[in-house]
Amino acid sequence: MTTDTQLKEKYQMLLPHLDEKSARLFLASEAKSMGRGAKVKVAKLAGVSRTRINKGIEELEAGVSSSGTEKGKKIRNPGGGRKFQEESQPGMIEALERIVNPHTLGDPMKPLLWTSKSLRKIQSELKSQNFDVGHVTIGEILKSKNYSLQGNKKTHEGGTVADRDEQFENINQAALSFMKEGAPVISVDCKKKELIGNFKNSGVEWHKKGEAPNVKVYDFIDKELGKAVPYGIYDIAKNEGWVSVGISKDTAEFAVNTIKTWWQQMGKEQYGLSKKLLITADGGGSNSSRSRLWKKELQLFASETGLEIKVCHFPPGTSKWNKIEHRLFSFISKNWRGKPLESLEVIVNLIANTTTQTGLKVNASADERQYEKGLKVTDEEIKNIKLNPDEFRGDWNYTIYP
Repeated sequence: MTTDTQLKEKYQMLLPHLDEKSARLFLASEAKSMGRGAKVKVAKLAGVSRTRINKGIEELEAGVSSSGTEKGKKIRNPGGGRKFQEESQPGMIEALERIVNPHTLGDPMKPLLWTSKSLRKIQSELKSQNFDVGHVTIGEILKSKNYSLQGNKKTHEGGTVADRDEQFENINQAALSFMKEGAPVISVDCKKKELIGNFKNSGVEWHKKGEAPNVKVYDFIDKELGKAVPYGIYDIAKNEGWVSVGISKDTAEFAVNTIKTWWQQMGKEQYGLSKKLLITADGGGSNSSRSRLWKKELQLFASETGLEIKVCHFPPGTSKWNKIEHRLFSFISKNWRGKPLESLEVIVNLIANTTTQTGLKVNASADERQYEKGLKVTDEEIKNIKLNPDEFRGDWNYTIYP
């Protein structure tokens, strides 16, 4: 079976020797022979527009010959027509991805990305960088890079929050700066709580006919087993994750204890020489930007480790932009789909055995400590926190010093 790479090489070798019309008919015949979805595939691999493929198919179906010239039209010399974008405009693909990347968000249950910028806005930004490319071609390139269109509802998620886009840019620049220095950048969040026990888990798995596992009819919590509370750490640069599975409450104390455990088990060995850490987190929940306990616990962690801890919170209502959602949690959900989460040990093992083709590695452990809700932090304790807010949105961006 011919691979995409082999097809692309074939087109690169053959197309420069065909005139415009012959090339169009050849690519159209390729698309017709491959079946469903082939027009997009051929257009991408050949570096041409789908409009050109469609026109060729119309000509084939009408019985048009590849010889001669069309009335009133000139056949281009061999090698004419649009060049491969990588060849005609070196660096354009990289520039496009730099523009899109800070603005991407993903459905945490799907391995697709989408962009909050319109194609014409991207085209305008590329034009300002001296790249000449149409918005239709930009859309084709994005699809080839595994992006998909975003509906209006998703585009306006958190749209009423002031400084939303500026904060995304700020987080992106902070992450790039830290990683350039070899300092750790982690994305943190608490995954959806899961019932422990022989309950139905969404998704399907292969079983012999009639031998699917039987689970309880009703999802009433088992008071002895309770719920699992997975809090995750995702190392953006190394594509590695750590998950502490609690059995108590999702509190700031639990969240920071998970970060401490990650540092002791993974981070310290990999970043032992670093004196600082960047945490990107949602604006609410146990790692809320307004939580006094979150900041107090981070102060204790900073003092214990000597790390300067910079925190950047995502604006309210934009949790799906957090990398951990579609880089870690989505794959954990896929790994345990259709499997009853019968015990804490089963959950930890399923999480720890989550991998991806891109090399994701995950470690996990159970945290059976009981955490209390509603712990108060006094004004005096707040005064003792060495917190320095950034000039831009200091409520979302701040550094805690040892």
